[in-house]
Amino acid sequence: MDIGVVLQTTPPSSRVVDLAKKADMYGFSHVWTFDSHILWQEPYVIYSQILAETRNVIVGPMVTNPATRDWTVTASTYATLNEMYGNRTVCGIGRGDSAVRVTNGKPTTLATLRESIHVIRELGNGRAVDYKGSTIRFPWGGKSQLEVWVAAYGPKALALTGEVADGFILQLADPSIAEWTIKAVRDAAKKAGRNPDDVKICVAGPAYVGTDMEHMRDQCRWFGGMVGNHVADIVERYGADAPVPKALTDYIKGRKGYDYNEHGRAGNTHTDFVPDEVVDRFCILGTPEDHIRRLTELKELGVDQFAIYLQHDGKDETLNAYGEKILPAITELGKAKQ
Repeated sequence: MDIGVVLQTTPPSSRVVDLAKKADMYGFSHVWTFDSHILWQEPYVIYSQILAETRNVIVGPMVTNPATRDWTVTASTYATLNEMYGNRTVCGIGRGDSAVRVTNGKPTTLATLRESIHVIRELGNGRAVDYKGSTIRFPWGGKSQLEVWVAAYGPKALALTGEVADGFILQLADPSIAEWTIKAVRDAAKKAGRNPDDVKICVAGPAYVGTDMEHMRDQCRWFGGMVGNHVADIVERYGADAPVPKALTDYIKGRKGYDYNEHGRAGNTHTDFVPDEVVDRFCILGTPEDHIRRLTELKELGVDQFAIYLQHDGKDETLNAYGEKILPAITELGKAKQ
């Protein structure tokens, strides 16, 4: 299992780059960031600096959306970074949350998401694509390689992911929900005539290494609020009997609103409705041994990558613990001598 990290592009950008460099040093596979251009700094500019100062990590958004950026510009950015730094980008994409809501927009339709995935992936892989009545390609981007991973929760979005995505992003670390969503994605891939194993599985959630559970829960409770935004969309679409696990929908009954000014922030005052049980299920909190147990469980479900949301006051300590204790414990190393 790979281990990635998800960062906010909160000023100073040098701090974001520094954390990315530490992740690269410790052997993390990916450095993801939020992509919300009003709330935080522009991620693609920062990716260029991260790539310039690291050797191995792959960078990309968790997640971008089809609404706030022209799809051809998005693809051109990836292809340019790939030419500069050697195919070390990935496009995580979804229907849109804070980036569109802060500007009074709405998440896109699944049909628009599907079309954007096709256009971005074809151009990002140096291929020609039909776009607005013309066939276009990047004449300079023939060597670019780009995977598109889709973030999803609801049944229709999970089906789309299985049908077209290179990877599936589940933004919570609850094993039972992971099992349900992974099955839905793989079933859809198989139905579409694809090899289900070709869809990479990424589970993402806050991880905090420590012993003070009350403090760690309070630092990570914001995540339940963020997930609650997406769950609320599912309930609005499907009703109270939405065809998703009750563990994913029941907790938002106490949700009274959400202030995007506090989006993704530890201490978010609009996430009091999130109970400790949900924090414990959606996040990974505790000692290194606690993390290893949960990661092993996720790995056995077929998860290829766990990406740590690092939005709390224990960033360096958690990175260090993962790099020195947890990552080596879950990495299969061959013996030097049999």
